[in-house]
Amino acid sequence: MKIQTILLGIGLFVSLAACAPKDADIEKAISEKLSDTPNIQVTVHDGVATITGTCDDEIFKKNIEKSVRATKGVKSVVNTCEIARANQEPAAAAVVINPDTELDKSIHKVVDAYDGVSATVVGGVVTLSGEIKRDKLQPLMQSIQELKPKKVDNKLIIK
Repeated sequence: MKIQTILLGIGLFVSLAACAPKDADIEKAISEKLSDTPNIQVTVHDGVATITGTCDDEIFKKNIEKSVRATKGVKSVVNTCEIARANQEPAAAAVVINPDTELDKSIHKVVDAYDGVSATVVGGVVTLSGEIKRDKLQPLMQSIQELKPKKVDNKLIIK
């Protein structure tokens, strides 16, 4: 009698497990529900549905999650959707740094116009030394920055 009860229990368990929806079937059902949302993808593994893609806003994201959660066979939902950013800042322009040879030629042309100022260029860094009048400093620095060095190391003494 005990053996029959055990076998009946095992048979019942196997039949219930066989009735549970398979991941592929769950995925198919979800895909049918979300057929009008091409930016959303859902994968299912062991009944856990993972949502990926781009959502228009937080409300849309929550509605997608509710829809997936309501699908038969889904045990839990992991929602990794990202919210689309409509007013995203454009990417910053690439920084251009002139090579030392070009900087060296250009720097000496600029510095020659300022008595008492000398410059060296090493690794894109322009090092200024000497003396300069306060009112001449800003135009000098602006002229040097326009040459696109990596950095300007100002060691000038202001008179």
